[in-house]
Amino acid sequence: MVGDQLLIGEVEPINWWRGNMRPSEGKDYGVNLTRFAPGRIGPGFTDDLPLVADGMVAANQVALDQHYGLWYDRRREDHERVRREDGDVWAPFYEQPFARSGQGTAWDGLSRYDLTKFNLWYWSRLQRFADLCDARGLVLFNENYFQHNLIEAGAHWVDCPWRSANNINGTGFPEPPPFAGDKRIFMAEQFYDVTQPVRRRLHEGFIRQNLNNFTNEPNVIQFTSAEFTGTLAFEQFWLDTVGAWQRETGRHPLIALAAPKNVQDAILADPARAAVVDIICFRYWWQTDQGLFAPPGGKNLSPRQFERKWHGGTAGDHDLAQMASEYRVKFPAKVIIASGEDAGLRGAWAFLCAGGSMPELPATTDLKLLRAIPAMQSWLADAPKGLWALHQAGTQILLYNGNDDPAEIDLSSETGTFRARAVDTETGRVATQFQTVQAGGKVSLPGGMLWLTRD
Repeated sequence: MVGDQLLIGEVEPINWWRGNMRPSEGKDYGVNLTRFAPGRIGPGFTDDLPLVADGMVAANQVALDQHYGLWYDRRREDHERVRREDGDVWAPFYEQPFARSGQGTAWDGLSRYDLTKFNLWYWSRLQRFADLCDARGLVLFNENYFQHNLIEAGAHWVDCPWRSANNINGTGFPEPPPFAGDKRIFMAEQFYDVTQPVRRRLHEGFIRQNLNNFTNEPNVIQFTSAEFTGTLAFEQFWLDTVGAWQRETGRHPLIALAAPKNVQDAILADPARAAVVDIICFRYWWQTDQGLFAPPGGKNLSPRQFERKWHGGTAGDHDLAQMASEYRVKFPAKVIIASGEDAGLRGAWAFLCAGGSMPELPATTDLKLLRAIPAMQSWLADAPKGLWALHQAGTQILLYNGNDDPAEIDLSSETGTFRARAVDTETGRVATQFQTVQAGGKVSLPGGMLWLTRD
């Protein structure tokens, strides 16, 4: 919710690594808040942050999903795994969260990183954008990590700041890198191993930096990692670090749990760690009429690799609504959102009425309705499949009936009469015509979206 109305809209992804300095092509390279193109500001270069935020409002986008870039130097676009001969790097640069040390030479030809020091330009850009979003009723998803560096093509790891050859901190990863078949890399298992003392301390410092940077930005949601298929142990460690920071500072940032289903459920079954979680995000698993897609965490594979083996389709609005209704009953105090990456999960009207937040509704949705929804709570937990509702006792009901047949609703707990107006799911507009509904017993209502308000 922003102000007095429901947050709605799409979640915008960022560009990871592509680009060049030709002005005619800048529009093709999307948004990246921490991309730096010396001497050029605008789309595809160093993004003009106010213009990005204004563009999101115009495009009915509610959040930007931000993480650090895949590599700093655009020469790595060739996906070769060779050490560069010099530091003649190519712009635009995808700035990393860590500062250079001025010591030694990393594989991109510049000095090695110091993982205990942070890139002030990078972090100030994110902080500034969060402030701009807050003023416009937008949200920033801050992904602490980006798993893409750790697996698949070997070039993803070659310039990574965490690689031992690229920093001065003794991270202890094997050198030379153990490329599989002289091409691929699988470093996730080692990266997520927090029993290694040096890496554990560095992880703690980095997670704390993600929190410290946004202490005055209430519209920032912290996520563990983009493309996260990591272990339960690392998710526990991340939440423990966040929890310790909260106790020390007295602050409570918004913390999202977006993880494989077995990891997500294990965390939610753990009272101490579940207490740190504010938001449950459906992203890496889903249920459809074709079955359950729920690859386990810690298998050293990306979400995309798991999805290639799945032939049951992506969850739609009804599927996400069913998931939301089940988790709403189990965890009534948690916010539930759906935000996919490769799969493009998008919850809409059914998801909303099942208790989901930040639904992807039309920009033209009636403002009175958007302002009314935050006062309502999930209702009809035992209703037939395809029927979901929000309810404010004695005042209003928002009903989604995805079935062909009329739905029988029990209004025994209500008194008086209600006006039932149809809501156009394509536009979000509320009809002026209404049907009078008498409370005090069971009533039959037609399919589609209905907003019942006390007469």
